[in-house]
Amino acid sequence: DDVSFQIEGGETLGLVGESGCGKTTLGRSILRLIEPDEGRVVVSGTDVTALSRKDLRRFRPRMQMIFQDAYASLNPRMRVSESISEPLNIHRMGSRADIDRRVRELIDEVGLNEELLNRRPYELSGGQNQRVVLARILALKPEFIVADEPTSALDVSVQAQILNLIRDLGQEYDMSCLYISHDLGVIRAMSNRVAVMLEGRIVEIGRATDVLDRPCHPYTRRLVGAPGSLESTSFTGALGMVEERPGHWVEETAAGQGAHPPER
Repeated sequence: DDVSFQIEGGETLGLVGESGCGKTTLGRSILRLIEPDEGRVVVSGTDVTALSRKDLRRFRPRMQMIFQDAYASLNPRMRVSESISEPLNIHRMGSRADIDRRVRELIDEVGLNEELLNRRPYELSGGQNQRVVLARILALKPEFIVADEPTSALDVSVQAQILNLIRDLGQEYDMSCLYISHDLGVIRAMSNRVAVMLEGRIVEIGRATDVLDRPCHPYTRRLVGAPGSLESTSFTGALGMVEERPGHWVEETAAGQGAHPPER
């Protein structure tokens, strides 16, 4: 609802908020996996919302999404080599020999052994499947990616490895990224800037250190200081927030006194 922000080339904007606040809907709308009701999405000077279906298909390689469930993102009947080569074949990005060579380069870049190329998703771990997804996305060399909780379904021991991989590959390929998470620690580690979402609105946005260490909006202050997970559907009420007017949330004790500016 009236969401507006800009992500610079090579920058990662972290989007944080409680479950159900609209983070995933926003990410999917940006990529037109869900059609937005209004507004514009501009990627590298192209208004994505104005593209025809045909032109959108041509533009798709430039913007990709990493989903939470890597296994569900892959065709269970396809071998790893086929999953990675599929987008290259669809967009005719080289000869068969070129594509085979590129697949082997990609599998190495994401830290997997070539022996896994003949395996299918059910024969891999969650972390390995997420690496395959990353290789598949990198095959297209996108300019912009939306990463929607890509490590939340993984074991804690694997999460840091995948986060480091996403961050390193993002820098290597100079990709812009919208990183969606309810985990403030992950957001801090991955983001140059942070946007805080509440009930479908961005209530605060700024440099990661400013937003997380010196939050202005009362919701952000409670969010940063709250124990436990942000996945609770009643989290807003538990934080003691009051909607003074539509989209304007303040602490119960500060109701009627206004709030700090959300942007800086």
